Amino acid sequence: MTSQNPDPQEQKITGLEPGGGVPPGETPPAEAQTSLTQGHDEGGGKSWVQWFWLAAILGGGLVMALLFLVYAGILAFD
Repeated sequence: MTSQNPDPQEQKITGLEPGGGVPPGETPPAEAQTSLTQGHDEGGGKSWVQWFWLAAILGGGLVMALLFLVYAGILAFD
């Protein structure tokens, strides 16, 4: 059983290029422009916070690596 296209005028839609593309200027802008304030600052966090978390993650990874090496060293001498 073959099914028919539910939109018989699919090939007659204006603005569509072959392959389904749309030429520039056929679509409305993606979003409206606003001139009012958004109610919050757009700036990021303090720069020391980023360095703190980076140091904490790297320090935790170093501690885990040292624990692994100590554990591996203990088993090697056993």
